[in-house]
Amino acid sequence: MEYGLIDGSSRFDAAILAAGDFPKNEIAVDILRCTTPLLVCDSALTGIIDFNKLLQQRSEPEIAPAAIVGDGDSLPVSLKRKYADKWHQVDEQDYNDLTKTTRFAISNYKGAKSIAYLGTTGKREDHTIGNLSLMIFYFREFGLLPTFITDYGWFSVAKDKNTFKSFTGQQVSIFNFDCKTLESEALKWNSYAYKELWQGTLNEAAGSSFTIDGDGIYVVFRTFDKKEKPKD
Repeated sequence: MEYGLIDGSSRFDAAILAAGDFPKNEIAVDILRCTTPLLVCDSALTGIIDFNKLLQQRSEPEIAPAAIVGDGDSLPVSLKRKYADKWHQVDEQDYNDLTKTTRFAISNYKGAKSIAYLGTTGKREDHTIGNLSLMIFYFREFGLLPTFITDYGWFSVAKDKNTFKSFTGQQVSIFNFDCKTLESEALKWNSYAYKELWQGTLNEAAGSSFTIDGDGIYVVFRTFDKKEKPKD
């Protein structure tokens, strides 16, 4: 499989906004504004409301979420009433709001497999780590192709042998989860079956694509921008 580069024109079957840091990067914001359906974890709704105020000032179209999903413990009653036609309360506590929203997408949008996740990082580091680990769960248990998009780049989950589009100088990190063998081509440093998560970080693409060949699941992070060389 080939994993392409992501830019503002990239499209997904659906997008989910979590309640971490609201996207600021232009690419992330474009994906948030243009992807339909957009599903929002309950407390992330306030970020949409604040952003829509800015769009109003610019006379630009507002973002209209298709659904708001969660247990509602962090959403004011006034907003539940205002968005009653889009509010879907899920009271069980076995899964967090991100997973509840993902399950809602699977149940209500048949065929939605490629999902862009935004706002999954920031604010609380424990939530960030938990959300990133959920990529593996969604990939393995739900058969999804989740892409976690941040203000600096994006995380893709993959299995076995895949090609990743890149550019010279793009920063790349590889996180091994269950590969016993792991090799790469066209990266600055050859990959191996990392035993620790930090061991595959801080690599670099050597050209327009690179290949990773493993016998299990791994996550790849690619930056939007190449590493800037220090000026003399």
